[in-house]
Amino acid sequence: MSVFAYMPYGAGGIIIRVETDIRRGIPGVDISGLAEGAVREARDRVRAAFRNSGFNFPADRILINLAPAGLKKDGAALDLPIALSVMAAAGLAPITGNILVMGELELSGKIRPVRGVLAAIAAGLSEGITEFIVPAENAGEAAILDVSFTAAENLQSAVHALFVREEKGALPVSLETSSTSKSPENTNTAEVYGDFANVRGQTIYKRALEIAAAGGHNVLVFGPPGAGKTMLARRLPSIMAPLSPAEAVEVTRLHSLAGPRSNDGSINQFIDRLITIPPFRAPHHSASAEGILGGGRVPRPGEITMAHFGVLFLDEAPEFRINVLQALREPLEDRVISIVRADGPVRLPAEFQLLLTANSCRCGRLGMRDTDATCMCSSQEINRYWRKFGGALLDRVEIRTAILPPKIVEMGRYNPAGDKDNNESSADIACRVKAAVEIQQHRFKGTGIRRNALLPAGKTAELCPMSEKAEKAFHAAIAKLGLSGRAYHGILRVARTIADLEGKDTIETEHILEAVHHRRLGEDPYDILSI
Repeated sequence: MSVFAYMPYGAGGIIIRVETDIRRGIPGVDISGLAEGAVREARDRVRAAFRNSGFNFPADRILINLAPAGLKKDGAALDLPIALSVMAAAGLAPITGNILVMGELELSGKIRPVRGVLAAIAAGLSEGITEFIVPAENAGEAAILDVSFTAAENLQSAVHALFVREEKGALPVSLETSSTSKSPENTNTAEVYGDFANVRGQTIYKRALEIAAAGGHNVLVFGPPGAGKTMLARRLPSIMAPLSPAEAVEVTRLHSLAGPRSNDGSINQFIDRLITIPPFRAPHHSASAEGILGGGRVPRPGEITMAHFGVLFLDEAPEFRINVLQALREPLEDRVISIVRADGPVRLPAEFQLLLTANSCRCGRLGMRDTDATCMCSSQEINRYWRKFGGALLDRVEIRTAILPPKIVEMGRYNPAGDKDNNESSADIACRVKAAVEIQQHRFKGTGIRRNALLPAGKTAELCPMSEKAEKAFHAAIAKLGLSGRAYHGILRVARTIADLEGKDTIETEHILEAVHHRRLGEDPYDILSI
């Protein structure tokens, strides 16, 4: 007898058929099909779960096959499928037709939650499977898709569901979490990430983030410590447009594959509802290349995949390993990363926007004014520090901003009610961003392009019309700054976004000049001295 199971693999997973044959012989359990660590140990967990749940484990020779046999199987999510397959073969539980089962068993028979339930259901539906048994703690995740499923707390309840299925022709349906699972996690992003209105000064930086949020552009901001680089960067999600329904399901599916996550930095929990806010990933600078890009013995999504349709924030970017920074170039260009293993390549989605912050030098004092502090770095140390970015990576960053600490006058104008003239709230900025995103969605409908940052170079002439004066100003700026072909199209994309924020179809001179202003810095750390 057989049931279907699921094993996460890369950005998707594999449907596995769990088959059991019981024959006379010396009692024992054999598992074939390249079972690895946790799967091999399942025989002991299953045997104990049987006994502690009141079932008799067959005292015969048991062969369990995991098909396809040529692929390595790992993970504890196969515990429950193995147990139910053995029960079906022993005549202890009725199983007919196609049913997909997921769950890890404790020795007591309780079913523990597993990762990838949403992805498993999506994969099962594509294979024609319409009935599912999932752990009770994964019920909220399973309810995101409109399917009938049973959420089982222990082995006894899973077996009971199978008897109900035989009697009534369908599994008992769990509906208690379906209404909340489709609601957003938290609609007040300013409350979660912070409000732009609480940051004093830094008008140019705020404008750069607004443009980036609207068009999906990459950003580099550099300057002395204490200028507000990190504080404002972490507020970027508060002005970003919410994900579309299709994007939300895709992001939730990827986060489901990654497993438990932390909402408040301390409590790990499984997905319990649809993620409608663009993801914001901020890994520590000690992160490995595998952690950022993805991989592992069984390939798993990395931070760039977890930031799909969202933001990857690298704070103190020069402190990251140089191989990590340089490995971001291809995903930024291709919006996908291919991890090659002996078993074959695994392609992981990586359509993210990169947000980098950095000091101008290692000591952080380069560019500081009106203080007694002077930079203690030699020119060689400064160049070595900045060289970790590399020209190829910086060329893919369309918006670069250099900032200094806010002036005392700006700090002293704090007004708890909010100074509309000096400190615009995240909600006001988010309205403009959302309107610009809607313009882009209408423009790119049916093309597979989401934002202006992804606009192909061959379509810029068609979709980025300029006035005659704007074109002359653009060509003059390109000639004066000596920019690359990628920078040429990058400026056009940013100018297109600026025009969208103003609701204009044609790019005017002021749009070009602002886009050039956001591009001209960042090639040299000494640019901080020019502001």
